[in-house]
Amino acid sequence: MDKRKLMLLIGALVIAIGTALAARSMFAGAGAPAADAAPQVPQGPKVLVANRALPVGTIITADSVGYQLWPKEMVQDAYYIDGEAEMNKLLGTVVRYPVTAGQPLTKGALVAPGDRGFLAAALGPGMRAVTINVSANTGVAGFVFPGDHVDLLLTQTVQVPGDNQTLKTTETILRNVRVLATDQTTDTKVEDGKTVVVSFRTVTLEVTPRIAEKIQVAQTIGTLSLALRSLADNQSELDQAIASGTVKVPVGATKAQEEKFLADAMNRPIDNGTTFVTGGDVSRFQRRTAPIAPRQQPQYSGIPAQVTVNVASGQQAPRPRGPVVRVTRGKTTTEEQFGGN
Repeated sequence: MDKRKLMLLIGALVIAIGTALAARSMFAGAGAPAADAAPQVPQGPKVLVANRALPVGTIITADSVGYQLWPKEMVQDAYYIDGEAEMNKLLGTVVRYPVTAGQPLTKGALVAPGDRGFLAAALGPGMRAVTINVSANTGVAGFVFPGDHVDLLLTQTVQVPGDNQTLKTTETILRNVRVLATDQTTDTKVEDGKTVVVSFRTVTLEVTPRIAEKIQVAQTIGTLSLALRSLADNQSELDQAIASGTVKVPVGATKAQEEKFLADAMNRPIDNGTTFVTGGDVSRFQRRTAPIAPRQQPQYSGIPAQVTVNVASGQQAPRPRGPVVRVTRGKTTTEEQFGGN
């Protein structure tokens, strides 16, 4: 083999080895996973933020807020800082201003029970607060607490002049009414982990303006009593309302908006479809219907009585007569009597 062929063979061998090494390096680099950039974690304290949108009047619960890391340079003095704020004292407070999801809560956005403006903040949009008097008998012996839902019962006695019997009746005039306060207390007292049952003389309820008027009139008619509702009743009635089409969820609403809409519908008082019981439903010796006043004979007003002349005495004596119609024939007008004696 001559020198020239040998040099070509060596050159080809060198090129093949270099190509193989380059290919191996390339495939090895492609197989190695690319290192993901580590997310930047804010360096700062944890602040209290809203887990979901909190409209005005929302009562703070454990699942509605939570602590989240926040950039140190963006922390404000009004924020609730983890380790400085007591979560137990924040539960039960009411949102005074709207808070969007993920937004930090400020100390001015929450109002605690007993603070000025708490009751007004706890009211839903368009709702009113009214107070009624109760006793141990009419107030479920004190087992009604702020946040509970009750039905309102009206007991009355119907009597008509001239009738010896009366109608005793009780009717449910309102359903699903939310209790805002008992006496001047808007929260529940707890001692040693147990709820304390206390007696109260007044109950403040959340109602619509129309229902507020009805309650004021009802207090002048008879005695108002409370009937405590089960928590399951609200969900059951809401399901029935949705199935019947009475309550319609807005089309295109987000999950948070849908939950708020259903929560508002569940808390709304109901003043239709109520029931009643009369004394006859309890005792066979009581009435089932309202007494009816005796009918009075119709009296005609504005019609003069017919005048007759007593020939013996020469005096005029009136006697009853019916309606009179004046009939004109030509130039002569006569009075025709109808229904008289």
